[in-house]
Amino acid sequence: MNRNKMKIKFLIAAVLSSFIFNTYLQAQQISDQERNVIQMRQLNAHLCKGWNTWNTNSVLSHVLLPEGFAINVQLVNHQKGDTLKEALIGREDYGTKEHVVPGPHCYDGSYTDLTVEWQHINVRVQSAAEKNDLFLLITPVNFSNMDSLIIDPQMLWGRKGKIKMSDGIIIANTPSGEIRIKVAGGNYSTSDTRIIFSLDHDIALSTDKSKSAADIESIMKVSEKKFTAEKSKYKEASEEYNAMQTVLAWNTVYDPANNRLLTPVSRNWCVGWQGWVLFEWDNYFAAYMLSLDNKDLAYSNAIAITKEITKRGFVPNFGSSKNKSEDRSEPPVGSLIVNEIYKKYHEKWFLKEVFDELLSWNRWWANNRDINGYLCWGSDPYVYGKISPFLIKGIGTKKGAQWESGLDNSPMWDDAVFDSTRHRLMQADVGLMSLYITDCQSLSEIANALGKTAIVKELTQRADKYSKKLRTLWDDQFGLYLNKNLITGKFSYRLSPTLFYPLLVKVPTHKQAERMIKEHFYNPQEFWGQFIMPSITRNDPAFKDNKYWRGRIWAPMDFLVYLGMRNYQLPNARKDMVEKSKNLLLKSWLGEHHIYENYNATSGEGNDSGMSDPFYHWGALLGFIDIMDKGYVPAPELPLEAKN
Repeated sequence: MNRNKMKIKFLIAAVLSSFIFNTYLQAQQISDQERNVIQMRQLNAHLCKGWNTWNTNSVLSHVLLPEGFAINVQLVNHQKGDTLKEALIGREDYGTKEHVVPGPHCYDGSYTDLTVEWQHINVRVQSAAEKNDLFLLITPVNFSNMDSLIIDPQMLWGRKGKIKMSDGIIIANTPSGEIRIKVAGGNYSTSDTRIIFSLDHDIALSTDKSKSAADIESIMKVSEKKFTAEKSKYKEASEEYNAMQTVLAWNTVYDPANNRLLTPVSRNWCVGWQGWVLFEWDNYFAAYMLSLDNKDLAYSNAIAITKEITKRGFVPNFGSSKNKSEDRSEPPVGSLIVNEIYKKYHEKWFLKEVFDELLSWNRWWANNRDINGYLCWGSDPYVYGKISPFLIKGIGTKKGAQWESGLDNSPMWDDAVFDSTRHRLMQADVGLMSLYITDCQSLSEIANALGKTAIVKELTQRADKYSKKLRTLWDDQFGLYLNKNLITGKFSYRLSPTLFYPLLVKVPTHKQAERMIKEHFYNPQEFWGQFIMPSITRNDPAFKDNKYWRGRIWAPMDFLVYLGMRNYQLPNARKDMVEKSKNLLLKSWLGEHHIYENYNATSGEGNDSGMSDPFYHWGALLGFIDIMDKGYVPAPELPLEAKN
């Protein structure tokens, strides 16, 4: 009997152990599958909270998340009967009249500062925030007696809540509780829906009823001083950092449909797209810049653009609140950027979150843009829904292939033939092949970090294959890699900085690299000058067009060439690239507080062309070059183990 009882006990123990072990395995499996979902929820919960300038449509709108309760600052010119309801930075070049000078802006909204000039009215608007407390200080600079300022409270994005006014107090009843904002300074009157201030006194508001106008002024001084001290960590590149951080912070907005933060190229672009729009290489570069000191926002942006992947398996030229480009991609820099962000923060969940999409995209290039072993740009037809006629013109056409290059109207494409059957631009592209090899190499490192040995081998083989083909595009007589017409087999001598991209993947020998620099980079007829590098050589017939990619300077080109220079002993060229890029950025930043989409290659101006957004974040790559060169960013050419 005892022996039977023992058997039963052992049997029960075995069953329980098996059950516990299987439950443990199942839990582990669920954990692996769900971990990234949990991480993303935590990431968004951490980012999407508190007071900040979250509202895409106006930098004068201060919004509390997750409630969606907004305090909107508006200006009124009673003499003309005009009201400025929304304001954006740089929009004076888009046909409106407000001129916003952006000042400091903490990423978390703990301090913001700007000046807005509209018609003859000029006011400074400062904010400070801590958790759910908001402090606003508005200082009139110029006005007339009839002018006024309106505080217009609203619930945004369909969020639940009711707002009422009570003797200078705004009361918002939301599902999370009651929020009260009290007037602490200024001459005002109230209506049922808003507070109207005259501009003859400073205006102060606060969620803390105990704070006076003087208290709020002191809070602003302390907040500004704290932010200034935080920025001092980058004192060797202080103005470059200031420019970069400012444009990134002011352009960070909230996407209510997906409960996430995005940093689009500029708010102007988002308003034009009726919500938000992300461009592929633009937003990967933004993520790289953000990774300097804001890990979560860098993750959010890199993941957001990667998750725009299409049904065909590629990250598109653009993704927006309305649609995405199903016909074309853009320069493949995603794996490069993701790998560099990982090398700084070493969080594998981030790699796992984007790896499948990056691998699909990498395979897509080889399967869909390869002609005789060379890579070229293209645009594939597809059945589209309701999109603008402008976008329709690019689908399955040469224009669409040019858009895929990211260099829309580059003279490099003027004589290139578009195969309307295969929907390819029949030109082997040095820049694309170099960036694709970089993508293979970077993604191979990511795969290795995730223990995916078979995929490492696959990617290494592809990198080797295209490296061999890239070497055949070297013109030894000319001393440069050249694009090649895939119909005639002849080289193209329409030269752009993309022809230096082979430096990124160490395909050139050191002797070849020296020739590229000596004979072309330093050639004043081509790329050298007071401001560098023009997107087409100075001696090209199209240089004088000075329109978009026809002769103007673009920060991502300088940045990618600089990264390539770091792979070689080219100290003078590297130093000159750093200094000239920095000087170009600071010319408009210090003079106008603008960071342009592109620049005049002769004068260094950004505002001389109608096709250069004045507050476009990738322009800050010109300063990121110096920030990296000063050692504030891990050296991208070093292997992972050297950065630990």
